[in-house]
Amino acid sequence: MNTICALALRPATGLFLAGLAAVALAAQGSPRNAASPAAASPGAAVPAATATAVPTNPAAGTIAGPAPETPVLQSPPLDELVVEGAEPRFVAKTTRDHIGRIWAPVLIDGKGPFRLVLDTGANHSAVIPSTAAVLGSQGTTSTTVVTGFTGSAVVPTIPVSKMEVGDLLMGPTSLPVVADVFGGAQGVLGNEGLAGKRIMADFSHDRLVIARSHGEPGAVGFTVVTFRVIEGGLPECDVRVGGIHAKAIIDTGAQGTVGNLPLQEDLMRHPSRNTKRADIVGVTLDVQTGDNVPAPQIEMGGLTITGVHIIFGDMYLFQHYHLTDKPVLLIGMDLLGSFDVLIIDYRMHEMMVRLSRPSLQ
Repeated sequence: MNTICALALRPATGLFLAGLAAVALAAQGSPRNAASPAAASPGAAVPAATATAVPTNPAAGTIAGPAPETPVLQSPPLDELVVEGAEPRFVAKTTRDHIGRIWAPVLIDGKGPFRLVLDTGANHSAVIPSTAAVLGSQGTTSTTVVTGFTGSAVVPTIPVSKMEVGDLLMGPTSLPVVADVFGGAQGVLGNEGLAGKRIMADFSHDRLVIARSHGEPGAVGFTVVTFRVIEGGLPECDVRVGGIHAKAIIDTGAQGTVGNLPLQEDLMRHPSRNTKRADIVGVTLDVQTGDNVPAPQIEMGGLTITGVHIIFGDMYLFQHYHLTDKPVLLIGMDLLGSFDVLIIDYRMHEMMVRLSRPSLQ
């Protein structure tokens, strides 16, 4: 089963994109399964999360950050992809006004590069209609079923011979043509080629590196979070949300953080008074509604994270992957984009993060 990601959240106070609409590709002919539509709202952003690194055995009442010296990133090998720019064209940080993003410049059949959302929560790549037109699609009759975060739909596909970005070379393959819900990107680069790779996103310098992993350990000043790869190629780690143990999916294609109902129910012992309703719009354009709640602190590895909002709901994708009986959190770019540097190493099964300077204690 294949997956692709992107969704938008529409809170009562405005619109903000909140990415995971993991998509499953199945056999042709499944009927559309849609949730009720809702009207669009004006745009609004989500407050940026903050994080501190906590030592394994800190003294009572203290919180310590990484070592004060700034780590020096080693020069990448010549055969890897390096993207840098004066303005954030590919890697943008989460702020109080904008949710961060990671876009990769991808050559498809020698054309482009196209800016595709680098999506660790998607196990298949996809493009939007305008990208398919540039690639010279002649209205192919092939279709596939796309199962997204909020529903499923039959979409057309286009054949491509190869996709190239850094050390990734994929193809031939068929790319689903999906709705343009990516906030300016031209499609999705899924995780189907990331096995054995190392991704480094430097949010402060608009720098993206995709290379073969050589098993490098985390540099000084980085906090390491171990993960495992589950169905769909999804990276999953262990977290605690307000003291509640949960499984967390690391999803760079999701702009917002989403929780399932078991996690919400466990947290209801201390219900929030600031709950707001929010519509979630998936890549299939189906809509589901959830509760937008200020989250208690999240503990992940040696990190303690505050200031995150979680959208809770009985989402279609949680049902699809049978993630409805235990607490599950999907961590999006509202949190991941708040770091200074994010490294995801698929060979080491480690996520390494360096905190932004204002967050260091």
